[in-house]
Amino acid sequence: MPLVAAMLTRSNGAWKKATSVVQASICRDQQRPNHTTITSVTSVSQRRHFSSAENGAKPSRSHPSAAEAKQKRESDREFLISVLESSATKRDAKAYLQTYGSSKAKAVPKESQAFTALVSDKAIPEAKDVSFFVQGSVPVEFLEADEVPRVAIVKLREPQTWDDTLLGGVAKTLTRLRDLGLRSVIVLECSAEKSSVLDWKDVVTQQTDRLQKAIQKYGTPGAELVDGGIWKRSTTPPSASSLGHTKLSVGFGEAFTAPLRHGHILVVPSRAVVEETLEHTAADANEVIFALAKYFAGLQVNAGQNQTRTAVVDRVIIIDPFGGIPARNLGDGARVFINLEEQFNSIKATLGAAEPQDNGSPIPGISGNPKASHIENLELVKNILAILPSTASAIITSPIEAANLQSNPAYDIRRDAEEAMAGEVKTRRWQNPIIHNLLTDRPIYSASLPIGRIKSTTNGRYQRSSRMPTTTLAKKGLPVTIFPDTRTRSWQPPKPGTPRLNLTDTCVDLPRLIHLINDSFDRKLDAEHYLNRVQDSLAGIIIAGEYEGGAILTWERPFGLDEETAYNSGRLVPYLDKFAVLKKSQGAGGVADIVFNAMVRDCFPNGVCWRSRKDNPVNKWYFERSRGVRKLPGSNWAMFWTTPEAAVKDQVMEDYEDVCRGVVPSWADSKAAD
Repeated sequence: MPLVAAMLTRSNGAWKKATSVVQASICRDQQRPNHTTITSVTSVSQRRHFSSAENGAKPSRSHPSAAEAKQKRESDREFLISVLESSATKRDAKAYLQTYGSSKAKAVPKESQAFTALVSDKAIPEAKDVSFFVQGSVPVEFLEADEVPRVAIVKLREPQTWDDTLLGGVAKTLTRLRDLGLRSVIVLECSAEKSSVLDWKDVVTQQTDRLQKAIQKYGTPGAELVDGGIWKRSTTPPSASSLGHTKLSVGFGEAFTAPLRHGHILVVPSRAVVEETLEHTAADANEVIFALAKYFAGLQVNAGQNQTRTAVVDRVIIIDPFGGIPARNLGDGARVFINLEEQFNSIKATLGAAEPQDNGSPIPGISGNPKASHIENLELVKNILAILPSTASAIITSPIEAANLQSNPAYDIRRDAEEAMAGEVKTRRWQNPIIHNLLTDRPIYSASLPIGRIKSTTNGRYQRSSRMPTTTLAKKGLPVTIFPDTRTRSWQPPKPGTPRLNLTDTCVDLPRLIHLINDSFDRKLDAEHYLNRVQDSLAGIIIAGEYEGGAILTWERPFGLDEETAYNSGRLVPYLDKFAVLKKSQGAGGVADIVFNAMVRDCFPNGVCWRSRKDNPVNKWYFERSRGVRKLPGSNWAMFWTTPEAAVKDQVMEDYEDVCRGVVPSWADSKAAD
């Protein structure tokens, strides 16, 4: 059942409260005084010229027509539904409010109020003390001069190939991000025929104007054009970061920071002012984006001195007609999540080794080819996230998903040939991956979710979706350490009498491993008992980051079998003995997904089993990632497995059940076993 339907059924009061908040705040403050736009600045002494936002679209002061008012109400209703459908947990809601909520009641973005209304009653116990839930019309938050805005740097690739509906949908999404507290700095990448410089200038001018008008339809403050804030020097300017050397830098920071403080969305064409000649020249969009990231992060060096951070870059968003980074096992779909620390090199190698394609694009009017575009996007997000806080993330998606358009033959395109998919016309709304990520810091689909479990919802029933998502979420991520090493082959049952890994080996930081288990399970491990129990059965361990998450796996023998017999008959059972994530890392950063994927992809690709208490709240997560589950009669255990066709193999199921019943817990307390 969709979240909206569930709330209508179970919590009509919460729905009414949230609706009333949004309805009360639909009318924006039309009496807000005009703000001075950033005008051209000329410094004769420095011989530098800054062209900026004087060409930005100006908000209309006339009252909206009846049709515009109706469109506005429908748009706000759609937005409320997208918030309700985000499937945000209590932890997600609390994290969102702590990051994007304001301690000032008068300064809360109006949609934050709706989100607060949904979670304030029961979801967050502390919400009763939150001082920023207000009723009534609230304009977009204005920041004081010393406040640092939270921003998303957005790249729009080939917007000249998007029709007005597509561009309008993307503009609406970016406006909604602003309403939720994240302000966008949009960099346009427009290609044109190389035979004429005028052709390129015309395309850039046309698309910046087109985008400004599209954003302006969704309220004020609208978009500001910043057309002279990026400089290009003949030599590479100094930087506090050794990554991504570029001749571009931010020359006039106030052209960016002032309109951001006033709530504007910035539009930045991919061109720069040549410092020596003061002329505009074409600039690589990726270099513009990197220069902006360095400036906002305080890594640009001016006059030999480092500057302070001018904005918090929370997201890097790339909206590319080719969509996210492709995954071979997802057909037309993209990789849901990328742990750059672990996966960058392998994914880049895979993309580079893909079958060669024509130099021409499979999408009419779009330059380049998918493979080159995917590699370029992957390298861009890696370089930018390397200089941003670990909490920052990148989203690579298609214009169709960014606009959250319903499935339509005109927009439902394939990744390989980008052709219309016959028989895929549906009426279901898809969740907006960008809005969902802002509210939850997660992709719509979990990275460890099997492909068969990516579902669409129709009339309250789950069905397998044949239209795969084309959005990739990337994070700086965590390194994954696996003992024994799986880079040559997956784990195999050890021959009796051969040396094997032990938790007391020097490669394992046992005190940190024990702390991880104690913190995750919220109880104390009987370390001596546990070490003795797994000494002769340990298969290996998986460690994410600095022991932020991990798993301990064993080879277990069914009852009555000695090690020699179990090995020779192939009946050693691959068993997940401990799966742990530090409390501070639970629900964030995809740590659990990273560990689980390493287990089923690298360590035990042919299957593994484990047990969990029947009333364990994590069972839903386990169930979605398993091939099957069986409640063990006469016990409080539920047994899970990922082994293909295990359910039709009686001997396998008997061995799995025997092991899951027979493992002795190793806790220092007297509570029921986990």
